[in-house]
Amino acid sequence: MARPRKKGRDIHGIFLLDKSQGMSSNDIMQKVKRLFNANKAGHTGALDPLATGMLPICLGEATKFSQFLLDSDKRYLVIAKLGERTDTSDADGQVVQVREVNCELKDVLAALEQFRGNILQVPTMFSALKHQGKPLYEYARQGITVEREARPIQIFELKFIEYQPPFLTLEVLCSKGTYIRTLIDDLGEHLGCGAHVTMLRRLAVAQYPAEKMMSIDTLQQLAEQQDLSLLDQHLLPIDSALSVLPALYLDEQQTKAVGFGQRVKFINSQKLQGQVRLFSVHKVFLGVAEVDSNNVIRPQRMVNLS
Repeated sequence: MARPRKKGRDIHGIFLLDKSQGMSSNDIMQKVKRLFNANKAGHTGALDPLATGMLPICLGEATKFSQFLLDSDKRYLVIAKLGERTDTSDADGQVVQVREVNCELKDVLAALEQFRGNILQVPTMFSALKHQGKPLYEYARQGITVEREARPIQIFELKFIEYQPPFLTLEVLCSKGTYIRTLIDDLGEHLGCGAHVTMLRRLAVAQYPAEKMMSIDTLQQLAEQQDLSLLDQHLLPIDSALSVLPALYLDEQQTKAVGFGQRVKFINSQKLQGQVRLFSVHKVFLGVAEVDSNNVIRPQRMVNLS
């Protein structure tokens, strides 16, 4: 039986989309895929329709490494409105409670201290977390509440920016799995007045530079010039998703061996151990491998650019 023909190009890399408000992450990812005429694409952690900012889109073989970006730290700018709680903890939801705001600046600053460092967070019902194979938001839309366990997260930075009652502006650097909507809802409850998100912008994912982001409108304008190379030059290398891992360069024989998935013993002058990025002698990215305590390279996830 003949293989089905691929739809689109074998194009590989990561595009930093500056997501606009209103579209779902999946819808806009599909649009980027079409504009690049790529045969495969995936995003690296959904942003709510309300949210804007950095959304890395993996194309081709880069999709194999999207988990590294899903697991990375992220930075956000958020504006919260105190005094109103919504069923989704953001402005897209229905107001379910209104309370008076009696918080002074000193109260806000004291409350923020309770949410820094290692904390536990109960995920919102309006999340993509699965319960019995269905996302929680599907249950929420049916009015069903599912019991959720609190999960450990890290708030590395929680910077106060501005307080003009009832609006509070913060900057947050957090670990994977953090729901900013839930953070704001919890903060509002701690302050005794309730709160919800009115604006959310993702400023950074891992170490990706914000100046490399591009809006979908700008990408569309480039695509209209009918020259895909104009789009391709805005792709970041596949291994940029793995910048936290040390690089290991192989010789010709080692490159050939790991290409067949074979384990390779090597002289570990760098004293590497754990996951590494593998490169050929010609500095071509090969994939991710594990270096064990016996100085053996164990291929884990390799790229296929043939």
